[in-house]
Amino acid sequence: MKIKQGIAGVTALLTALILLAPMAQAAKLKTQNLTQLINSSESIISGQVEKVTDGLTDKGIPYTEVSIKIGSAAKGQHAKNSTYTFRQFGLLKPRVMANGRQMLAMAPEGFPRWNEGESIIAFMHKSAKQTGLRTTAGMAHGKFNLVNGNVLNEFNNDGIFDSVEFAPGLLTHEEQNMMTNPTAISAAFFMSVVGRAVSQQWIDNGKMK
Repeated sequence: MKIKQGIAGVTALLTALILLAPMAQAAKLKTQNLTQLINSSESIISGQVEKVTDGLTDKGIPYTEVSIKIGSAAKGQHAKNSTYTFRQFGLLKPRVMANGRQMLAMAPEGFPRWNEGESIIAFMHKSAKQTGLRTTAGMAHGKFNLVNGNVLNEFNNDGIFDSVEFAPGLLTHEEQNMMTNPTAISAAFFMSVVGRAVSQQWIDNGKMK
């Protein structure tokens, strides 16, 4: 019995190390511009966070589960008012296990934080093959909060338009102005640009770089 428990413990430790190795890179985030975020996203959605919970998978992997009521989608097939639910690595807070020990596996530095009731735009990366967990493209760079009609990520939109180029005539005058003041990006203009970039394949066609 002790041998089996020892093997199980080693297996759990190895699983944790495999998972945490890439997570350690979160603290070394590189700035992601809009072109990179769009390219790295499987879905791009706007909506309201309805529910945030946490737990452990059957294999003991800690996760935070987030449910978002969809307002609109610029990428991916997501109906308005439908619910988009995903699991991100890490707990919301430390928890006491059945054996009395405390698990401290919270979401690493650089991962986006989610709160019930907040309005967001999320550039969602595809899920991991082994665990099914996912987070936003560019980590915290890919989650934007809607505040007073504007969008703002954890880094105050730093670098969001760096090296981004649009072909002449693609953007309206208001959208062009948006690029000159990234800390005050209108949510409506932002989603309009992103939506057109995706539906009209600006990046694939070389109209957006």
